[in-house]
Amino acid sequence: MSELLLSTAYLPNIQYIRAIANKKAAVVEQWESFPKQTYRNRCEIATSGGRMTLTVPVVKACSKQLTRDVKISYDVPWQSKHWHAIASAYGSAPFFMYFRDELEPFFRQKTEYLIDFNNQITETILSILGIKAEIKLSDDYIRNNSPQYEDLRNVIHPKVAQLQGQNYYDATPYPQVFDSRMPFEPNLSAIDAIFNCGRIEV
Repeated sequence: MSELLLSTAYLPNIQYIRAIANKKAAVVEQWESFPKQTYRNRCEIATSGGRMTLTVPVVKACSKQLTRDVKISYDVPWQSKHWHAIASAYGSAPFFMYFRDELEPFFRQKTEYLIDFNNQITETILSILGIKAEIKLSDDYIRNNSPQYEDLRNVIHPKVAQLQGQNYYDATPYPQVFDSRMPFEPNLSAIDAIFNCGRIEV
């Protein structure tokens, strides 16, 4: 059976978590050149104004910087802004108060490296959902089309269209905070499903 290969992800989306839940294990690529405008340092939530992107700022470096070496920038108070956006979006969600204490600390502590920060959040989300899976970092760069891997590094991407039932994508609606006046928003950060529905199967 092929191993699941993923990029690192900030507050990963439902598709990402479903892939891990299905495989019960994943390899996270750390030796790639860090690409911009991906889920590696951004996520999406549903707000009263629609879909919102939250981006973790990173310290600027050369274009070929490895993902494992990317550092988080704290030049702007992004943590408080992100948590304020999350609390505003999900404060009235049924399970927000139940799970906020497990997630809010990430927006107070300072972690130097993006990949460490992401891994800690992902592990917390998996724990909340009761998903037991082995997550490990790649030992070396894994080339595209390596036959031993199911490679979703560039498949789970904000600019790649997803099809129902492919690559663990599922757009089946579930209750959302603003669904009485806004259409269902699929494949948001897994915290959307957690705050709205609790410990559901993703």
